[in-house]
Amino acid sequence: MINDLDIRRADASDATAVADVWLRSYTAALPDVRRAHTDEEVRSWLRHVVVPHQETWVATAEGTVVAMLVLDGEDLDQLYVDPPWRGRGIGDRLVELAKRRSPTGLELWTFQVNGPARRFYERHGFVAAEHTDGARNEEREPDVRYVWRP
Repeated sequence: MINDLDIRRADASDATAVADVWLRSYTAALPDVRRAHTDEEVRSWLRHVVVPHQETWVATAEGTVVAMLVLDGEDLDQLYVDPPWRGRGIGDRLVELAKRRSPTGLELWTFQVNGPARRFYERHGFVAAEHTDGARNEEREPDVRYVWRP
């Protein structure tokens, strides 16, 4: 656990760091999953759509963004921790924040091949509610919908 971790709403000045965390984390967690968008498309989406228009949170340590969380109502839409910072309780704190922000429940999607993410969410009380063949996501990767209800 990191004692000096700061969790706050992201602002426009965080967009580049949020994108860096997203890209590094996705690449590390899912090296065999084809990304549907280029790095620049991901950066533009985070800069122009996500950070300014969605409930985006960042975790900072040592003055650096080390994780990001995006909530869209009851959807836990994005949760990425920079690979060197994994295993330090940052993701746990972000999930707890998400549960406080959406006390009636949360839903999320992750790829079926992402075993570490699936174990993480299951450890936090999420239950697999639906498995798909990936036809509805841009990557065409089989995924699973998780649900948490208090």
